[in-house]
Amino acid sequence: GAMSVDSITDLSDNTSKLLEALQLSHPHELDARRSLGKKKMLSLNPITWQVPRIVDRCCKHIETHGLQTVGIFRVGSSKKRVQQLREEFDRGLDVFLDEHQSVHDVAALLKEFLRDMPDSLIPRELYAAFLSTASMEGPAQLAALQLMLFLLPPCHSDTLHRLLRFLSEVARHAESSRGPDGQEIPGNKMTVSNLATIFGPNVLQKEKPGEKDVGAMNFEDSTAVILVLQRLIEHYQTLFMVSPELQRDVLRRLFQTDPDVIDYLLRRK
Repeated sequence: GAMSVDSITDLSDNTSKLLEALQLSHPHELDARRSLGKKKMLSLNPITWQVPRIVDRCCKHIETHGLQTVGIFRVGSSKKRVQQLREEFDRGLDVFLDEHQSVHDVAALLKEFLRDMPDSLIPRELYAAFLSTASMEGPAQLAALQLMLFLLPPCHSDTLHRLLRFLSEVARHAESSRGPDGQEIPGNKMTVSNLATIFGPNVLQKEKPGEKDVGAMNFEDSTAVILVLQRLIEHYQTLFMVSPELQRDVLRRLFQTDPDVIDYLLRRK
């Protein structure tokens, strides 16, 4: 039978199968009860966690072994070891990063990978649009950033989300703290501002690596890139979540234009 607009707005927990299929929220952030006992992939656009292995493993390694490392991402690394790791990942090997691996080498590998992506993590077509948000403030700025994040291809969106979650965790350990026994735990000194300064030019690129003028970013662009990435790190959790109001709006619009699609998606198991 047909489903009325009113009943669509009452979907439990505001996390509908339709929204999962539209990939507006990440599956691991949705109600876990929906996936218990189910091994079948959800798809209209197939939902799998599309993060390159090299990115996820570098992030996990630093989260496990490097959060208290002072100057992480700024201290030098071994070019030879970084190149060796990079070649192993490039060959598709199941590279295992353990406690014996230098945190600084892994940090350099992550930066290099992001810098040298054929298409930057935030696609170059959206470079100017993202930078334009630097002059905005408050809710309007965040709303504009969120709408542009929705335009990212799934792999870019998933990888950016993973990176921002990681950078937020690194920044959380920037300041020194005291352990349960009163012993001082050194901070890594990498504040959100410092991380945005380092990663901004790797995530937001105007030119492809190797093209002329790639290193000649003007001061205004450079400042804007840092500010935009800083906002993304600070607000990544809310930016990647779809509000109930927007979910209902999407459902209502689709109900008017493609009711058969809504019925099909909501009935998928």
